[in-house]
Amino acid sequence: MLVGQLGIEDAELTARLYAGLEAAEKALQDNATDAADPRVAALTGYLAAAGGKRLRPLLVLLGAEFGEPWRAGVIEAAVVTELVHISSLYHDDVMDAATTRHGVPSVNVRWGDRSSVFGGDWLLARAAQLSATLGPEPVRLNAQAAGHLVTGQLRELVGPGPDEDPIEHYFQVLAGKTAALFTMSLSIGAYQSGADMAAIRALEQYGHELGTGFQIADDLLDLVAPCGQTGKEQGKDLLAGVASLPILLARADDSPGGAELRELLLAGPSADTAAHQRALELFGTSPALHEAKAMMHASLDRARDALSELEYQPAFQALDALCRYVAVRTA
Repeated sequence: MLVGQLGIEDAELTARLYAGLEAAEKALQDNATDAADPRVAALTGYLAAAGGKRLRPLLVLLGAEFGEPWRAGVIEAAVVTELVHISSLYHDDVMDAATTRHGVPSVNVRWGDRSSVFGGDWLLARAAQLSATLGPEPVRLNAQAAGHLVTGQLRELVGPGPDEDPIEHYFQVLAGKTAALFTMSLSIGAYQSGADMAAIRALEQYGHELGTGFQIADDLLDLVAPCGQTGKEQGKDLLAGVASLPILLARADDSPGGAELRELLLAGPSADTAAHQRALELFGTSPALHEAKAMMHASLDRARDALSELEYQPAFQALDALCRYVAVRTA
């Protein structure tokens, strides 16, 4: 479990986080499979049962530490964020024609694209129903995050405009698809615990920057990490034609050394296994990876800066450790 990788020194905080995640996991499984038809429940509960880091529920619990962490609704808020996250995975895997997720066959492979889309929609609706039991502000935060997710996915689908910088477009997509849910997780946890507005605003800024760094790290891992490490096929973004940050930077590399990789990338997604493997090999020595990694570290530094606005307490250490965790994933 991720909590154990953070090196949290405070035993009471560690115990609260483990207990909270355990409660959230049980509630997540119950909510993800709460369909009258067992065939629908098998579809909607599939990825929840496959596991995952549960980073977003952990962020909810850490946000709640800046108020009264065991207030009613904190666990339900953690479940809301994970339901939204899992729903986005159902849609992402259809868009990317993915074949694996969390080390198991993806939902679209098991049930087909149409069922996957409707399964994701069902989970998103379930998150909305659960947030409605928490009050108007959680409903607003959930709706706002869902809107950002859909907008981010649509912007990724249509691509940058003719006069739009591809890198700027990438960060706008990232803000919707990844950072928005990190921000929601921290703010909904803090809100449910009764944290003050100054803490909520600082946590939102931290969440945006952590989410940005996390997505860049995922982009890097897609190109350099084997399937056994990530649970997804290596080079999935490359095969799907996804314009991840290192791919965009490599396309813009006009040096003689980057010519072969640039030519492969500009040719678009290829079913040619040899060409795909050659591109992955070239990425291993491409300066695009180093440039993307520098951007990731800059985001994580800004996340740490946001923490300086918070009153120091044990959860502060855990949030700082998450920045290290994201950085170490790509080391």
